[in-house]
Formats: sequence, structure tokens, C-alpha cells
Amino acid sequence: MTPVTIRASSLGKLFDCPASWAATYLYGKQMPSNGKALLGKAVHASTAVFDQSRIDGVGLTIDESAAAAVDMIRRPDEEVTWGEDKASDAERIALSLHTKYCQMIAPQQTYRAVEVKFEGLEISDLGLIFTGTTDRIRETAEGLSICDLKTGKAAVGSDGKVKTAGHAYQIGVYELLAERAGGIPITAPAQLIGMNTAKTSDSQRIGMGEISGARALLLGDSESPGILEYAAKIIHKGMFWGNPKSMMCHERYCVAFSTCKFRQ
Repeated sequence: MTPVTIRASSLGKLFDCPASWAATYLYGKQMPSNGKALLGKAVHASTAVFDQSRIDGVGLTIDESAAAAVDMIRRPDEEVTWGEDKASDAERIALSLHTKYCQMIAPQQTYRAVEVKFEGLEISDLGLIFTGTTDRIRETAEGLSICDLKTGKAAVGSDGKVKTAGHAYQIGVYELLAERAGGIPITAPAQLIGMNTAKTSDSQRIGMGEISGARALLLGDSESPGILEYAAKIIHKGMFWGNPKSMMCHERYCVAFSTCKFRQ
């Protein structure tokens, strides 16, 4: 059985729509990024610069580190199709969220590392190799923990709670990568930092949530198989069905949209 490499961030997409996942990650089909995705990358970039400067003792200011978000939007490293979105709006929202994060979230955190890249965790009996880059590893009273940043219109609900549902697969892989590939003991629940990308500053919500038991969900137990076993069966048996009810079933988000027979 030839091992297949999977990015941690793609595992949720595999179960959402295997046909779309295969087109992108097995067959290498690509499509331009979009304004919403670039906005998320910009916020990730600037907050990472800010947090790394705190770890290094450099102490960049909020405004100084915000330059990374501006650079990402004005000089993206990939093709971007803006559609109805505007670069000027993305820049304004990114700078607002960056400031909120640096003032409201960062002071509460103690980070061990920022943007940690892991390579080549092989689970030989499943024929899978995992790679990924986790946003943060933080220190807590319970030990080390994975911390992941999420942006989007629905990242934080109107009740102020971060939407954690649907992220456990990715978080679980990050925990496995940190422990088995990086030798970093992860003993505390994972943390999600959600940032709502509303156009007005007053409507932008930001908050924190927790995910527990992600690794157990992936690995399973004596009573039931884990998610990774299901993933291996889908991939190695070539069971790449389409899901026309997926929220990502749109020509802007799916590279296989125009040729997908499952939409008929």
C-alpha cells in the first residue's frame, strides 16, 4: 500500500466532499484564491509577527506588526480572484482584527512557539502520512496546548461563543504531529481563537473556545474505529463521491465544480 500524504487542514474537506478533496490534493488541480481566504492569511501573518516578537523579546508594536497584513493583501503570493470583495475592505478588516487580537487576546496568552511546521508523521498501518503547520503552541497550567486561529463571518456567534464544531479533525492531527513528529507533549485542551470578519469594527467579534478529546476521535478505541481509519478507506479504495449540499459546492471554492457529475 503506497502511503498518501495528507495536510492536516484538508482532513475536514475529505469528509465534506471527497471528490473535491481528491481533485485538489490527489490530482493537483488548483484554482485562484479569493478575497476571504487572503483576508484570513493576512490576519494570520500579522498576528504571527506580533506574537513571535514577544517570544523573541523584540517587542514590535501593534502598528509595526500590522505591516505584514498589508503586505499580504497588497502583494499576495498567489493568484487572487476578488469577485465582489475589495482589497481595500480586506485591508481595513484585517487591520481592525489584528488590533483587536493584539489588545484583547495576546496579553492573555503565553506562547511557546508560533507557526510550527511538522513534516512526515506516517501511520503505516493506515497508509497515511500527515503534515501541517499549527498556528501556536501555548503554555497553560495544565501543560502545553495547540492553539489555532480561525477567521470568517461565522467564526464567532452572536452569543460571543467561538464556533468549535467541525474543527476537531484538524486539531487532532496537529496534536498528533506535535507529539509524535515534534516530540512536544500536548496535555491541555486545544484552543480556538475566532475572529469575526464583519465589515464594521463594532460588529467584529473575537473570542476563545476549547476542544477536548480530538486525538481520541481520530484514533478510536476498542469499541469503534477512529476517523483516520475511515479516511484511509476512502482514499485507498478511491471512494471519492461528491456532495452537492456542501457549503463549498460553488465555482468559487471547488476546482471540480464545472465537471462534477454529482451536481446533476
